[in-house]
Parts: sequence; C-alpha cells; structure tokens
Amino acid sequence: MVDVKGMPNPLFLREEELRQAIEMMFFAYRDFTGGPDEVLAEIGLGRAHHRVIYFVGRHPGITVSELLAILQITKQSLSRVLGHLVEEAYIVSRTGEVDRRQRKLELTPKGVELEKRLTAIQRDRIAHAYRNAGAEAVRGFKQVLHGVIDAKDRRRFDISGGS
Repeated sequence: MVDVKGMPNPLFLREEELRQAIEMMFFAYRDFTGGPDEVLAEIGLGRAHHRVIYFVGRHPGITVSELLAILQITKQSLSRVLGHLVEEAYIVSRTGEVDRRQRKLELTPKGVELEKRLTAIQRDRIAHAYRNAGAEAVRGFKQVLHGVIDAKDRRRFDISGGS
C-alpha cells in the first residue's frame, strides 16, 4: 500500500493555483514599487532610474556592460536613463583604470541618500512580510523566487544558507 500522507500534494500545480500565484505577483510588484514610485515622482524620476540607482549602489564600480547584463535593456535605454542620473548628480561615471574603454559607475552622496531612502521603503515591506511568515516560509519563498529567475542569473544568489 502506498503511503499517501508522505507524498507531496500536487494541488499547488492546478491551473487556478498557478493563476492565483501570477496574480499575487502582479499585486506584490505593484505594492513593492508603489512607495518608491511616489518618492521618485516627486523628483522627476521613474522605475528605470530606480533600478539603475539600486544596482549601482549594490555594486559600486559596476561597468556599463555589467549593468546592461543585469537590467537586460538596450544600450539606448540605459544611456538615456544614465545620462539623466549623471546630469542630476546621482551617479558619476569614471573611465576604467585598466581598460580605458570601460565606464565604471558609482553613486554620488546624493545618489547614496536616494538609494537608501528607496531601499528602506522596500526593505521594511519585505522585513514585515518575512517576520509574519517565519523562517521556513522565507526559505520556501527564496526557493520559489530562485526557480522563477532565469537559469543564467541564478548563480548570483546562494540560497543554501540562512541568509
């Protein structure tokens, strides 16, 4: 006789469950970006600016090529957004020391301040959700997100540990 209680429950793979997950992702994304969107709108910036500021803040000295690989946008789109952020003194672009063709990006003090402000809004939302869900749920959530990310980018994240 097969032990039915020990088998994984496949109900989470039903069409309605999958559609509910998709819908919840849309709502979560809307609410996750809503607070920062308000701050950005006050200063004439948008989500594209936010993404650039976030990743330049996370990876000081990131090259334009590396940033393009992360964001997966066209050079033209990045150039427009990056030009605006440099012009408004949120980011500085320096020539690479080894390869003078490279442009290395860093946040200015003004950019650091904005990045911290935007990230604090999102960090607080995630921290609240994590606290309410508990450690086991957080591990499961990370596994699900990791599975949703394209394989080529999964290597960026070590989800095996407690952090």
